[in-house]
Amino acid sequence: MKYLPIDRQLFIENRKKYLSHLGERSIAFFNANDEMPRSGDTSFPFRQQSDLFWLTGIDQEQTILVLAPQHPLPEYREILFLRKTNEHIAVWEGHKYTKEEAREVSGVQSIYWVDDFAAILPVLMHHTDTVYLNLNENDRFVTEVPYRDVRFAEKLRAQYPHHRFERSGPLMAKLRSIKSETEIELMRTAIDITDKAFRRVLGFTRPGVMEYEIEAEIIHEFIRNRATGHAYTPIIASGPSACVLHYNENNRPCNDGDVILLDFGAEYANYAADLTRCVPVNGKFSPRQRDVYNAVLRVMRAAMKMLVPGNTIPRYHEEVGRVMEDELIKLGLLKAEEVKRQDPKQPLYKKYFMHGTSHFLGLDVHDIGNRYEPMAAGMVFTCEPGIYIPEEGLGIRIENDILITAKGPVDLMAAIPIEIEEIEALMASRKVMA
Repeated sequence: MKYLPIDRQLFIENRKKYLSHLGERSIAFFNANDEMPRSGDTSFPFRQQSDLFWLTGIDQEQTILVLAPQHPLPEYREILFLRKTNEHIAVWEGHKYTKEEAREVSGVQSIYWVDDFAAILPVLMHHTDTVYLNLNENDRFVTEVPYRDVRFAEKLRAQYPHHRFERSGPLMAKLRSIKSETEIELMRTAIDITDKAFRRVLGFTRPGVMEYEIEAEIIHEFIRNRATGHAYTPIIASGPSACVLHYNENNRPCNDGDVILLDFGAEYANYAADLTRCVPVNGKFSPRQRDVYNAVLRVMRAAMKMLVPGNTIPRYHEEVGRVMEDELIKLGLLKAEEVKRQDPKQPLYKKYFMHGTSHFLGLDVHDIGNRYEPMAAGMVFTCEPGIYIPEEGLGIRIENDILITAKGPVDLMAAIPIEIEEIEALMASRKVMA
């Protein structure tokens, strides 16, 4: 791992939070993500399952966490099962956790090799009644692939059909949506790295560069600052490409007079940053680009003020939509008379602003959380309104990451350039960071 060690107390406290919600004679299982094949004898880079990482800090494949807080054997109340290394693995893949290293990282004292899991499982199951299984319950997640937790759940249900099975997903969504101080600091580190990359881009961008060259500048800054890499596939969208919401081919030239939409974020210690900025290729916004940019910025600042405890995502999105309507009318994109007659279920602003304004952020860029429950202090949301005008070849989106507190929203990206004047001034310097 490139990131610096994390205080294991974070993971000890996280397990305490989870265990406080389990009933008598319960057991919970958490599995590492699969190692996904890419082609031939190669695999995609491994990325740890977020719930397992939140509970242990263990960043290695073929790991199983077992929590059985009332088990009669104290050594079986918290167990980590790890992949056992050998000379072949050491030569071809490198170092794997020793048992002592795993104890130091996670705070879990009982460490076994994953080869021992099948023999220990009956001793665990015969002293429990309720089994908590961990499946991906992010309501944005759709897949036809039977991933490791699904396969594990199916096998366990078949092997122990008379146990009662419960879901860890709703509980993990509730717990993980509230970030601890340590987690906020890790996210601030990801954000700081993202800031450095953006400033590098401002000094690099000029007419004639390719979108992928800008992407290369970003990943250079990420890796040199201990980020794992991108928290998600970056969007480097110049001109009309900015009107394609998930454009990521990043293969077009950046032409004089165009605006580039940059949507990217560093991943540090598995925590994500999520930033969007729009910059003029030639370093100066045109009057129309300036008007649209400032309209989006006003919507963003109004939306940020609504990210407070007690608000809900559906109500919030409706309120932001009304602010956006006013800005679109001022820009001449909507007519006030038509807005008054619109179908409330199909608001006209959706033609130019068709996505939501915010989503949970944390260990995943679209982090887990219940969007229908009230917002609470400790949650982190993106705030990312946009206006997309295909007929003008112009798309503007601005995005910062916002921490909800009892005293009001805290902009975690407040230090990253956002005003037109600051962006233009930094681009005018044309200094590429070394």
